[in-house]
Amino acid sequence: MGRVTERRRVVRIRNGKAGVRPDTLVAEEPLEIRLNGKPLAITMRTPGDDFALAVGFLVSEGVLGAASDVQAVTYCEGATEDGSNTYNVVSVQLAAGVPVPDITLERNVYTTSSCGLCGKASLDAVRTATRFPGIAADRVRIPAEVLCALPDRLRAAQKVFDRTGGLHAAGLFTAQGELLDLREDVGRHNAVDKIIGRAFQAGRLPLTGAVLLVSGRASFELAQKAVMAGIPVLAAVSAPSSLAVDLALESGMTLVGFLRGPDMNIYAGEERIALQRVP
Repeated sequence: MGRVTERRRVVRIRNGKAGVRPDTLVAEEPLEIRLNGKPLAITMRTPGDDFALAVGFLVSEGVLGAASDVQAVTYCEGATEDGSNTYNVVSVQLAAGVPVPDITLERNVYTTSSCGLCGKASLDAVRTATRFPGIAADRVRIPAEVLCALPDRLRAAQKVFDRTGGLHAAGLFTAQGELLDLREDVGRHNAVDKIIGRAFQAGRLPLTGAVLLVSGRASFELAQKAVMAGIPVLAAVSAPSSLAVDLALESGMTLVGFLRGPDMNIYAGEERIALQRVP
């Protein structure tokens, strides 16, 4: 099975002097996701939590809503010409009676902001597909000072990032700032799918009252994944996209960007953030 990190020779230059040394790099390998034996999607990911990544992806696609929807998740043998198992192909077998959606390799229309469709079509697709439409009714509140402390807690828990400097992270927190789960991956969308997939496997969807923090920007794709998992608060250390803001407003999700130190921008759902009033 692929490792999370690999060692490579590097010429390092410091203060004008060159030296040769080994360097630790984050591993990146393709993962093919199959649904009922048929190829569905390929993503470049950091190996690890592959089953969670696969089912989390399917939750994000609106295929799965409960752990009972899945009969089995397995690695596929015979993925190479010599029949060896690369551990880079995962097959998800749906339980009997679970409808198989008509999903092609181009994926559903709401999956990515580069799908070529208008924003309205993307927003409509997410609203139609989500199994957990109750985000707007989620009354969770999080103190601003708790929210501001989350990036440091996320960073402190990134063990692989400390060795490689090349990973995105997604963290799931309670409204009191307790870290429930953290995943790292070369793709921020994969890190989020792993978070959602692990919650799905534990029977914890929808993630009512939870806060999802991502280490980069908040794209439409990440906002879509949060909505599909029933997460009421999405925060990012960088900027959101305009369509991510539109989706947050449409769904009733709280969206925070530029969460750095004591500062943040609240783009939607500000009623969930308990602010200290300035006299």
